[in-house]
Amino acid sequence: MRIDFSEISETVLSKFKGGEKEMLARMYLDGENRILLGRLAPGASIGTHVHDTSCEIIYILRGTGKAMCDGSPETLAPGICHYCPKGHSHSLVNDGTEELMFFAAVPQQ
Repeated sequence: MRIDFSEISETVLSKFKGGEKEMLARMYLDGENRILLGRLAPGASIGTHVHDTSCEIIYILRGTGKAMCDGSPETLAPGICHYCPKGHSHSLVNDGTEELMFFAAVPQQ
């Protein structure tokens, strides 16, 4: 199945999961998965949250940032994949000077 994110309206999520500023996302939802193309401006973040029922995979496309996975920092840059397993916590922060763009997949269970 082909998903063209340019054909999906962008949603603005303010202070997502308790983070700073806004996350902009183009999301495909089918009841089984959430697949999204997300953007964080410099200084924006997704707050710390736990994945109780599923995992999350985040692949960095552009910009730099940091994930905190169970309290441990991970430096992120284009080509790096961050994985948060089921039952663990994480956050995502754009600590760079340009927009952080990422692809993410979250199974819905």
